[in-house]
Amino acid sequence: MKKLLAFVITVLFAVVLTACGSSDSKDSSSAKGDKTITVGASPAPHAEILEQAKPILKKEGYTLKIKTINDYTTPNRLLSEGDIDANYFQHTPYLDTEKKSKGYKIESAGNVHIEPMAVYSKKYKSLEDLPKGATVFVSNNPAEEGRFLSFFTKAGLIELKPGTDPIQATFKDIKTNKKNIQFNNKQAAEFLAKTYQNNEGDAVIINANVALANKINPVKDSIVIEDKKSPYANLIAVQQGHKNDAKIKALVKALQSPQIVKYIKDHYDGAVIPAK
Repeated sequence: MKKLLAFVITVLFAVVLTACGSSDSKDSSSAKGDKTITVGASPAPHAEILEQAKPILKKEGYTLKIKTINDYTTPNRLLSEGDIDANYFQHTPYLDTEKKSKGYKIESAGNVHIEPMAVYSKKYKSLEDLPKGATVFVSNNPAEEGRFLSFFTKAGLIELKPGTDPIQATFKDIKTNKKNIQFNNKQAAEFLAKTYQNNEGDAVIINANVALANKINPVKDSIVIEDKKSPYANLIAVQQGHKNDAKIKALVKALQSPQIVKYIKDHYDGAVIPAK
């Protein structure tokens, strides 16, 4: 009986040691994993800017992995599901819309840059030149309808209903439309470069990252471009409650560093502007 008891105690002790060893190994692995930062990002300029941040983060002991994503719906889903640590492709109005419509528990960890949106046309040189009934192609992103309309309100072609917040404005908030401009919002943002290149419609409004990815220069090729006061700064988004994680703070610090600010200014020549 004593031998059996001793055997049982020995086995239990071994199991405890194994469990502890496994736990230590898991903790060690987890700690090691915290030194890897996986970010989902649009190809240009987001992934390009992240590439420049790699050596900065490496000096701090972090490995940056970039997951390039070509649409605007996948990055927040991947972040919400925990498949990536952060994403870098969107601005606050879009994030707010996504949170409201899909229930994502996501928050901003900091702004990085502004991509001035622009209007392009192969037929006309200004918004004032657009004919009556002109068709303007825009993306099907409802969070940016106010942004689209801002070009035309500033040009005096459209007036919004009294009390309308310009950022939150929608096509339904149009009070007067002097030229009866028709907004075609049937396409996703990533397809609008082709619409412009195929000379469809009278004008096309294109996000800067889509333009850059298709070799279109927002500064030189557009007929009007947003100024530096645009409220649509692109941000680093993370799961709610994680913006103060060490690796997220390191990521944001790197992307807001003087080296990255200089890169953005030198490389994009006004097509992308540092947010800080």
